[in-house]
Amino acid sequence: MKPRYLAVLNAGSSSIKFAVRNAGPDVALILRGQVEAIGIAPRLDLKDADGAQLHEQKWQAAGFDHDAATRAIITVIQKQLGAGAISAVGHRVVHGGTRHVAPERVDAAVLADLETLVPLAPLHQPHNLRPIRTIAAAVPDLPQVACFDTSFHVSQPMIARSYALPIALREEGVLRYGFHGISYEFVSRRLRDLAPRLAAGRVVIAHLGNGASLCAVHNGRSVASTMGFTAVEGLMMGTRCGSIDPGVLVYLMDQHKMGAREIENLIYRRSGLLGVSGISSDMRELHGSASAAAAEAIALFVYRVIREIGSMAAALGGLDGLVFTAGIGEHDAGIRDEIVAGSAWLGLRLDPALNKAGKCGRISSDQSSNEVWIIPTDEERMIAEHTAALLNLAAAA
Repeated sequence: MKPRYLAVLNAGSSSIKFAVRNAGPDVALILRGQVEAIGIAPRLDLKDADGAQLHEQKWQAAGFDHDAATRAIITVIQKQLGAGAISAVGHRVVHGGTRHVAPERVDAAVLADLETLVPLAPLHQPHNLRPIRTIAAAVPDLPQVACFDTSFHVSQPMIARSYALPIALREEGVLRYGFHGISYEFVSRRLRDLAPRLAAGRVVIAHLGNGASLCAVHNGRSVASTMGFTAVEGLMMGTRCGSIDPGVLVYLMDQHKMGAREIENLIYRRSGLLGVSGISSDMRELHGSASAAAAEAIALFVYRVIREIGSMAAALGGLDGLVFTAGIGEHDAGIRDEIVAGSAWLGLRLDPALNKAGKCGRISSDQSSNEVWIIPTDEERMIAEHTAALLNLAAAA
């Protein structure tokens, strides 16, 4: 029987990451790649499951947008595996709103409804949806599945999702949605495999990367999160400011005559690590800088994480463990050390050698009354599993 595969696409503002996986129960990785620097200096990179380079291609920036990038991905996959080898495509979609609370096959009506959520996630949603539209036009019979970053958080009680605004606004959809849910779902499931007793307890998962958030999880279910109505609330991030007094925005409107789009650009793209340091949104570059502003940006990032861990522990009514994931969380031993040191009052202590090694597993010391772990996230695999399950691809393989 001809092998069956599924593709996973994760589209960002200037890149599309993609993977091809077996459509069977193991969803084993076959190919992985990305088109980066879309609109600047587009470049496609394709590797096999072992990381060996298979294909590289570059284009002129003019006219090369997300639609062109998606078509290029389709072409390179077909060259590697043959036409018709892909049985379905799974997509990360940041916002599902109140109506889309589980992985869902996309049709024209679903796509149109997801378009209405663009104002709630302007940095992400338009880019998430463009490849879906492009594939639907190019291969209309190919099933596509949307997996939502908001879905994991629908288990939160309404009191955790509400703002102190008139109820009419909540009924309109102004509430705390939470994001990074695909990552939190994967990490929660892996924790259940690695440490089932801890997974059944009260855990804070720290998804720390260019986008950063915390999630309070009890017995594998989301209880509270730092992100809210949009993906700008909560922790300080690479270019996003995190939580801010709304009065600051009113001040900017009054005193600096800033309009909505200018404010949006400020809080999404010009703030966070980049805004405070004036150097970079990349934590690695800031570590390598002797600038006092770089040090201040790092210190503020750590402070905000420590403070919000306390908030998440309060929502849980206590704490049994802390799990680090995503780029900074998985790879930055120094940041982990500072965060855990600042959270010592919650009974957290690191084993310096285990923390430095940075491998998947427990990194807390024997003297720590609560556990600290590193668990690498794998959103692509989670999307692939949801896509295969929803379309029953394993049975059809």
